[in-house]
Amino acid sequence: MNELFDKVSGDIKTAMLARDKVALEALRGMKKEFLEAKTAKGGDGNLADDVAVKLVQKMLKQRKESAQIYNEQNRPDLAQNELAEAAVIEKYLPAQMTDEEIELAVAEVIVQLGAAGPQDMGKVMGVASKQLAGKTEGRLISEKVKFLLSKIS
Repeated sequence: MNELFDKVSGDIKTAMLARDKVALEALRGMKKEFLEAKTAKGGDGNLADDVAVKLVQKMLKQRKESAQIYNEQNRPDLAQNELAEAAVIEKYLPAQMTDEEIELAVAEVIVQLGAAGPQDMGKVMGVASKQLAGKTEGRLISEKVKFLLSKIS
């Protein structure tokens, strides 16, 4: 528990000594999110690693979306900064699954639940999302579930 939080805290010191402004900014942002989650109403003052991974995924997604918006607004300088921070943040996520691994895992869930077609998407998504949390993006899981369930009907 708190393993990811401790790693980020230690890496902030390393980034400060290396004078790496991009890494320092990204790591401080991560630590801020972790502290807010730890002290949130109803929290017990601890931050479980699975919750921390979800926060890191959210931050990574935000950086990538911001970079896309900056590129659309013809601001490559700001987009570059967001992508650099995203690269730092991405290092703190568990290894992401390949397309084939996602498809195999989703197929197993479909067989396990006995899903009969697209009408069972909600059931399959619920189980698949829990099993694959932190290992891949929800959007990719959704695409595979839709694809595989459409083959059944």
